[in-house]
Amino acid sequence: MTDSTAALPPGLAEQVGLHVVPLEVSVDGARHAEGVDVTPDQLLHALERGARVTTSQPPPSAFAAAYERAAAAGAHEIVSVHLSGEMSGTVRSARTAATVSPVPVRVVDSRGAALGLGFAALAAARRAASPLTTSDAGEGAGDARPVGRAAAVRRWLARAARREGEAEPTWPDAEQVAAAATVAAQSARVWFLVDSLDHLRRGGRLGAGAAALGTVLGLRPLLSLQDGRLVVAEKVRTRRAARERLEHLALAEIAARAGARVGVHHVGPPDAADALARRLADAAGSHVVETLVADAGAVLAAHAGPGLLAVVVADA
Repeated sequence: MTDSTAALPPGLAEQVGLHVVPLEVSVDGARHAEGVDVTPDQLLHALERGARVTTSQPPPSAFAAAYERAAAAGAHEIVSVHLSGEMSGTVRSARTAATVSPVPVRVVDSRGAALGLGFAALAAARRAASPLTTSDAGEGAGDARPVGRAAAVRRWLARAARREGEAEPTWPDAEQVAAAATVAAQSARVWFLVDSLDHLRRGGRLGAGAAALGTVLGLRPLLSLQDGRLVVAEKVRTRRAARERLEHLALAEIAARAGARVGVHHVGPPDAADALARRLADAAGSHVVETLVADAGAVLAAHAGPGLLAVVVADA
């Protein structure tokens, strides 16, 4: 399970068996659930016309209901992977709900956002759907049963083993699944380039001093996540130079890894994100095993504003 700030491409969560709990977005006082009844395009239009946009974490009751549904569908344990606790109270809500869940819940603070969180959630889902191998011996096999499509994969593998007269596969427990999420999250690096820092300043995600760099000095700060918080990583004079620097940082990070997963986010038209993703994939070659391009989502759009371009690099 994860939350909507994972900003996964449409359909991917369902494909791997991830359940997504939406954050709340308020537009001029009207409340919406991210990804449910407000789209990124709708929010972009609201921001462009100057609407007052705020966000809030899901209440514990939303997580409690999600955990109950998962348990009713057959889950015996749940791994819940979420947005950095330094940026939102989402993790706190999940932990509160975990205390009343009908099955044990392991809540993971990704200390990340966007696909920095998304890759961690995907790692957990993929681990849950992968049988233990001989190299996992001694780690223990548990009962972190997935639901939905991931559960169907498990059933198919079990039937195949029975047909061949082989022992049925054993599966990782919740501790192993949570560990996979944590490792992926810790490996992720995230950089953001925004047109204006005003949205981040008003939302409290960036200090007034850092925001003044863009407004007063005319600089284009590249933002990053450090210890789960949004910080200014570098200051660049123009947007073109900032985009070039963003690409350079991503390529250097990819080259330093044996294999990498890359995510590129946008708010607004996807052209620049698509082009950047192609350049990174072409330059990195076989170092990149997965490239995802996705809208940053309504919550990130509300805080970063129009024009966001972001890159995430994580271990494969």
